[in-house]
Amino acid sequence: MTTIDFNDPIYLHPSDTPGINLVTEQLIGNENYGVWSRAMLIALRAKNKVGFINGSCLKPDQNSPLLHQWERCNAIVLSWIINTVSKELLGGIVYATDALAVWRDLKERFDRINGSRIFSIHRDIVCLSQGSATVSVYFSKLRELWDEYASLVTLPSYGCPTSRAYLEHDQQQRLLQFLMGLNDSYGSIRSQILMMCPLPTVSQAYSMISQEESHRGIIAGTHKQSDVPAVFYSNTYKKKENGVKCDYCNLSGHTKETCYKLVGYPSWHKLYKGKKGDSFFFNQRFTKGGEQNKRHMVNNSISETETDVKDGQPASPLVFTPSQYQQILKLLSKDDSNEEQTDHMANLAGIFTSLMSV
Repeated sequence: MTTIDFNDPIYLHPSDTPGINLVTEQLIGNENYGVWSRAMLIALRAKNKVGFINGSCLKPDQNSPLLHQWERCNAIVLSWIINTVSKELLGGIVYATDALAVWRDLKERFDRINGSRIFSIHRDIVCLSQGSATVSVYFSKLRELWDEYASLVTLPSYGCPTSRAYLEHDQQQRLLQFLMGLNDSYGSIRSQILMMCPLPTVSQAYSMISQEESHRGIIAGTHKQSDVPAVFYSNTYKKKENGVKCDYCNLSGHTKETCYKLVGYPSWHKLYKGKKGDSFFFNQRFTKGGEQNKRHMVNNSISETETDVKDGQPASPLVFTPSQYQQILKLLSKDDSNEEQTDHMANLAGIFTSLMSV
């Protein structure tokens, strides 16, 4: 039994099966033959089977013990090519038996360096601009056009000073094309790049522009975050400055001593239940510090609900008679410093109830 070396093109790995797709690109014609052929060459080189499509791995003689192994490898390579060809092109190669013959046939049919296609690529490169896209997306599109152009036109390799000068000129042209398509907001850093001596490569220029874009994004995010606390603190300061807060109902604008939930609702309030004496605090201007208490009373009513409106007109306030007013003032003059303010209000409410019953 003949032993086949691992590096021999006719060696088959267990993963070398005819049903796999080496590339995701499917050949449909002239439009994508360049991309498809380059992808297939890379995949076949990784499988060590390029010799079956470039003629370097020739078919052995009929009496050679390796003939059967070569035919197996040839069939597998042929199946890999068929798996990446569209159905419209499959009829012309399905009856072929030689992978080299199929590869050459596809090359002759679709590998045409079309002047109109080169013109189209040049036009796309010149007209391409960043617009609303990021620098990364813009550079990726431009790089794709450059690679397609390189697949259509064979550039000289490094071998002599003339070829090196040509390649340097090609890199300079790509740099200028990349800088021309950038938005005007990158004008300052673009000028800095053009003043550098020697000029950087396209990759170096892209790295500089990308860092500038990231820096601008960080600054913009910092400004947005700094605006939020300023508004929050401003509103919080205004809320604290507006007035007091009730310890009983936790509503702002009044204190516990003037809370309607404890002392009762006035007659004009929508929660008023008709109890006598509940409308006393509507006339708080007659008490000590009445004007301040009146403001607390108004804030209290606004915090809980709006004033009751009947037939489009607010309810009429209660008015004291002169005699009732004198009695209230006498009561207030008997202020005892040892009693709490809540006791005064309770006594006053009782006097007011008796006055109302008169």
